[in-house]
Amino acid sequence: MKLIVGLGNPGKEYDKTRHNVGFMVVDNYIEHINISDNEWKKKFNSLYLQTDIRGEKVIFMKPLTYMNLSGQAVKEVVDYFKIDISDILVVSDDLDLLVGNFKLREAGSSGGHNGLKNIALCLGTDKFKRLKVGISKNSSIDIKDYVLGKISRDDLDTLNGLFKELNNVIDDYFVLPFSDLMSKYNRKNR
Repeated sequence: MKLIVGLGNPGKEYDKTRHNVGFMVVDNYIEHINISDNEWKKKFNSLYLQTDIRGEKVIFMKPLTYMNLSGQAVKEVVDYFKIDISDILVVSDDLDLLVGNFKLREAGSSGGHNGLKNIALCLGTDKFKRLKVGISKNSSIDIKDYVLGKISRDDLDTLNGLFKELNNVIDDYFVLPFSDLMSKYNRKNR
């Protein structure tokens, strides 16, 4: 069983903010595979849905704990469904990548991302897979204000184009070893 976690903050006030890119990627993928929004269930301090992809059970989740406590919800799902750490993919925003770029990582530090940091803390390891989506950095704005700020129209257009490619990445995630996935996509994204 695989778990794909989109990170973000719940509530209308956070729609289309930079910190909610993880939610947006997961929502876009769910639409891509023709699953209705009505399939989401509220449990485990999250919205989650369970489906089969290529004969494998998959859970998609969006924690409702707010970003900095995302690990609590992820841990609940991991424990309940007995999901192996190697079967977790976390989708998050990344300040160090330009808008329109992304990077796959097999493990590693949080890079200052509080959601990733809390997941590592709650799981007791940082050995989970990540799909990091660029939101760029703006040194003239406080980081908290920037990540919680609305995405500009131009950046939203760029991200909407990127989401189509990320659908392919997630499709390939179910058939390729992760090292092959990184080789295929990270090279294109430099």
